[in-house]
Amino acid sequence: MTANERLLVKSTPTSTPTPNAYPSSRPSIARSEPQPEPKIATLAGPATAIDGDTIEIGGRRVRLNGIDAPEYAQQCEDAKHFNYSCGWQITSSLQKFLAKSKPTMCEFVTWDQYGRFVGKCARADGADVADWLVKNGLALDWPKYSYGAYAHQQAAAKAAKLGLWKGFFDEPWTWRAKQVEQSAAKQRLAITNSQAESSSYSCQPRRTCSQISSCDEANWYLANCSWGGKLDRDKDGIPCESQC
Repeated sequence: MTANERLLVKSTPTSTPTPNAYPSSRPSIARSEPQPEPKIATLAGPATAIDGDTIEIGGRRVRLNGIDAPEYAQQCEDAKHFNYSCGWQITSSLQKFLAKSKPTMCEFVTWDQYGRFVGKCARADGADVADWLVKNGLALDWPKYSYGAYAHQQAAAKAAKLGLWKGFFDEPWTWRAKQVEQSAAKQRLAITNSQAESSSYSCQPRRTCSQISSCDEANWYLANCSWGGKLDRDKDGIPCESQC
């Protein structure tokens, strides 16, 4: 080999992971590793219903592809506007459906952002699980992921007033968004109340633990008053331990 010769080294490009299906409202987190490829293309075995669109086979959660069903804790209204636990009822109905023909078999579609196996599932007798849920009004076609695969079944269930369509309900994705907003509103209210309480405290007159009504109040005196250290007799950073 001469001095003018060069060694050409080819670098092997790394594969780019497929974007996750079913994105959540959680902030995105940079990942150092791509989503793992499935080790098996199919799962099979006795299935347990976790909620209306999620089952478990052999300890692995499987999200049914292309549909969305009420969350387990979700409430709906019947035709007379009485509330009922639609999420619980649908989960129970799905469990009974799965038990009638075992095992359940799921073909891999993708991974979701929670690391769940997203699949197209059928009972041993060939009955498509997602199809059965939608055509009986127990789940909704989710066009974002199904591309309208169950739109016909949903239209028929709605026209016949089956399942959810007998009454009134929030679409599952709308219900989840409301829960997030309600949780955020409660947090904002708690912060506002805490700030309001803090603004009412004063270092005068000096107080003892028996005159203090809450742990938040005791901590405020500890942090802001020259005499606050007297409230922490054992110097462990916790004032008025009978309150905190």
